[in-house]
Amino acid sequence: MMEISIVVFVFSLIGLFVVGGVAGFFLARYFLKKQIEKNPPINEKMIRVMFAQMGRTPSEKQIREIMRNVNKQ
Repeated sequence: MMEISIVVFVFSLIGLFVVGGVAGFFLARYFLKKQIEKNPPINEKMIRVMFAQMGRTPSEKQIREIMRNVNKQ
């Protein structure tokens, strides 16, 4: 029967956790970027609603400026 020493088993287990963590990080990053591209966190309609809640009517220039600043970040 095959016997594996404890040291080899522990290092294999640690290696698998590291590889799994790295792979999980990159997969999560890929799916998050894809989701944000499909559903941007803020759009012009939301900006108009926020201004309306504050009791203001924004100009088109203000909306474009806010969108530009949001997209920079």
